[in-house]
Parts: sequence; C-alpha cells; structure tokens
Amino acid sequence: MAREAKSRRWNWRLILSLAGLAAVTTATVYAVVQVRRYINTDPQFTLSRDRKEALEIDGLHYGSRGKVLRTFAPDFGRSIFAAPLEERRHVLLGIDWVEDASVSRIWPDRIVARIRERKPVAFVLLRSGVQLIDSQGVLLDPPAQAQFAFPVLSGITEKDPLEIRHERVRSFLRVEQDFGYLVKDLSEVDAADPDNIRVVVQVEERAVELLLGDSDFGRRYQNFLSHYPEIRKRSPEVKRFDLRLDDRITAKE
Repeated sequence: MAREAKSRRWNWRLILSLAGLAAVTTATVYAVVQVRRYINTDPQFTLSRDRKEALEIDGLHYGSRGKVLRTFAPDFGRSIFAAPLEERRHVLLGIDWVEDASVSRIWPDRIVARIRERKPVAFVLLRSGVQLIDSQGVLLDPPAQAQFAFPVLSGITEKDPLEIRHERVRSFLRVEQDFGYLVKDLSEVDAADPDNIRVVVQVEERAVELLLGDSDFGRRYQNFLSHYPEIRKRSPEVKRFDLRLDDRITAKE
C-alpha cells in the first residue's frame, strides 16, 4: 500500500510538471507569434519609398543603380523584417559589376546594401561592341559617364566560357606586370595563343606589332627598344616584328 501511495504521488508530480511545461511552452509560442506579428505589421518597421535614406546603397560607382533598386522593389511598403536578406544578396551578386555584397537591416526601418564592385583591367572588342573585363574574366558594361585608360585585350569572344576568359586575362596581366614602367606603351595584347603573345605598342608615335612568345615579355621589349633606331633605318616601312628568338629580331613583311 505504501508503495502504491508513493507511486501515485510521483505520478501526480509528473503530471503537474508536464502540465507546467506545456503551459510555459504555450506561453512562449504565443509570445513569439505576437512578437513576429508585431514586427511584421507595425508601421514603424515599414521600408518607405518616401524616405531616401530608407534604402542605403554603399559602394556602387559604376554598376546599374536601377538594377540594385529593382532588387529591393518587393520590400517597399513592408516590414524590413519580412525582407529575405540572403535572397536579395544572391540577386545582387548576379549584377555584372557586383563582385560581393552584404545586406543588413538597420533598426527600425532601414535596409543597407554594401557592394564591392569589380575592377576592370582592359577593354575587349566584341561583335556587340566595346566592353570592359575584370581580372576574373567577367565582362562589364562600360558606364555611360566614366572614362578608363586601359589597353585592349584581344582573343576573346562572347561565346568563350568564363574559364577561357579568365586564362586570357591572366596572360594579359602577366604581360603588364613584366613590362613594368613600359606598360604605358601597350595599346593591345592578343592572348588568344598563350604560347605566342602578340602585342601592339606605341614607339615614337608609331604603332608596332610584336610577337613575344610565352615569357620574358619585358626583357624582349626592352631589347627591341634598344635596337629600334637601327631597326627603323633598315626597315622603315615594317611594323611587325618577331622577338621570340633571343639572339635576333626578325622583321615580318
């Protein structure tokens, strides 16, 4: 009998404990639902079109502001806590000039988009027109009111996959680095064949085409410059030279 009475007391304690836990859980869930409803419906958290500072865009200089604004168009008139930030960031990363981005809520009614733009390194001439390209091989639309002074990177088409464009940009950057201070002479780099880089340089206000092979670009160009006065006397009309052999400079008629 004593055991049965003790067992009943434990059963009641268990039932009361479970009932208390259920009550606390229910109250917590109710509170969470009420808080969520509050932050999603109270006007103080609304992203307003009437306030210019409601959506702040940092770091955007050359990319399309219109594309960025359209990304957040569904969020205006709603609570900032209803905005799917990771989804908005993913859309921003699809804009050509955007290399990286973050999106944050700022209490109580603002959203801030911070953007790191891509940095172009060269022009590319495509059938569709002139575009810019960054170090990763991403093609960029030239901004309407911006001026850049880059060489042209040849050997790229619209159909080339990103990996091919990236490889050719790397070849281009190798040439620039190897030229050092003489990079100012570069007008064009053709990287279609990485084993035989072709460049166009401006020498004494004259465009000259040079075949440089796959290495020692700067040294071969400096050697050409040191012999250029003599070369011009002997071949005044020639504008194409092969520098791939270290012991000679061959004029290409």
